Amino acid sequence: MRYFLDAEFNGFGGQLISLALVPEDEKAAPFYEALPCDKPEPWVAAHVIPVLQTQPIARAEMTAKLAAYLRDDEEPVVIGDWPEDIAHLALLMITGPGWRLPSERLVFELVDVPLFDSETASKVPHNACSDATAFRAYFLHQEKPPGSDKETENA
Repeated sequence: MRYFLDAEFNGFGGQLISLALVPEDEKAAPFYEALPCDKPEPWVAAHVIPVLQTQPIARAEMTAKLAAYLRDDEEPVVIGDWPEDIAHLALLMITGPGWRLPSERLVFELVDVPLFDSETASKVPHNACSDATAFRAYFLHQEKPPGSDKETENA
């Protein structure tokens, strides 16, 4: 299955704060968790922390929940629009020196969506789950062939 990724982090190059994987199938539950952020940058304190909508958990617990979430998907494909989001997800998969979450295959796809703006498209801007949901909607709409939105008339 394809999953749409968004992450929030403490400024450019900063620590991971929250991460969401929203499945292509709208009926499937998303993965959304947050980590504690003791010293948020001022912008993050004003725009990200107030909209987390979940209690932060320990990194090891987040990694375990991620493993459980992806466990039954034989060919997960994670689609992201920002390299740092993918980097944070990949780092979350590391469980210790020389150890990582088991996965036979996990594909990361970085896409360029220059007209997508999560701040205007998201119902709750800077909430990773809401932003990933908006990204999914935008991406899937762009993927449709021209004219597929029009209803066909019955003859």
